[in-house]
Amino acid sequence: MQQKTAVVLFNLGGPDSLSAVRPFLFNLFSDPAIIAAPRPIRWLLAKYISAKRAPVAQDIYRQIGGRSPLLEQTQRQADALESRLGNGYKCFIAMRYWHPFTEEAIQAVRHFAPERVILLPLYPQYSCTTSGSSFGAWAKAAMDLPDPYRICCYPELPGLAQAFAESLHQALIEASRFGPPKVLFSAHGLPKNLILKGDPYQHQVERTAKSIMRALSEKIDSQICYQSRVGPLEWIGPETVAEIKAAGAESRPVIVVPLAFVSEHSETLVELDIEYRHIAEQAGVPCYLRVPTPCDHPAFIADLAELVQNAKPGTEPGGAHCAGEGFVCPGAHL
Repeated sequence: MQQKTAVVLFNLGGPDSLSAVRPFLFNLFSDPAIIAAPRPIRWLLAKYISAKRAPVAQDIYRQIGGRSPLLEQTQRQADALESRLGNGYKCFIAMRYWHPFTEEAIQAVRHFAPERVILLPLYPQYSCTTSGSSFGAWAKAAMDLPDPYRICCYPELPGLAQAFAESLHQALIEASRFGPPKVLFSAHGLPKNLILKGDPYQHQVERTAKSIMRALSEKIDSQICYQSRVGPLEWIGPETVAEIKAAGAESRPVIVVPLAFVSEHSETLVELDIEYRHIAEQAGVPCYLRVPTPCDHPAFIADLAELVQNAKPGTEPGGAHCAGEGFVCPGAHL
């Protein structure tokens, strides 16, 4: 008999109105996985940063209708996954920094009263700042629920690679009319010190890029690069903007593949589609294309369903299976 199973989809979350931008930013920067400082200092820093960045962030969200589309995108994925899984499974959404928060998802799961709980981050690559933070928040607030099965990461998921490769193939056809394209596999950046401490994110991004190229089965000139840098710390590179400008200096078309994102949000719809497009035009790039995220692509959803169906207890994220041996995220479980 099929066990009654709750599948919890983790995602970052996003403000649902312009007035929600500042509290959303405060929740983000008060997370110890983002700023690893003692609580009083972290709280003060979060208040300062959120107040300073709110006006800029509000301008960003105004360009996409005054709110983040991430919840609707995630709901589409949850509905598609639940349909694919069939009887006995119910999907829930737990956003880290805005509604529905982890605690709201826990209440809904309690009402469902499952025999099993499976945690599924919508981050293909594991990092303490994303999946690790969500796992920690769940562990802190859901002690009365069954011990969860953790799907820690899936950087080489065939359905993910297929979804990106199909769109990339079409983009290559279009961009090639302007010359040999430069393909930029662009991921959200991380401070370099986290990688040096053992966070497996960068290594997994590289694995995702290789899996997309295998699925593509055609030779491309590509570069892995990183976007969204903030703050004074040294971040992993090269930066996506620098690679766009370098392609522009050679008058080459650019195709950006947002390989660390599985749904559309401000970093794809604004940063990549508007801000980086403008930079590309100013740099002399003759054709700038951005590959869409997988969202509810059938191959992606089918492989997520297989991950859920094959989930096993006892998986510890950040362990040897995801190339982060011995890594402990500062504050991720606080």
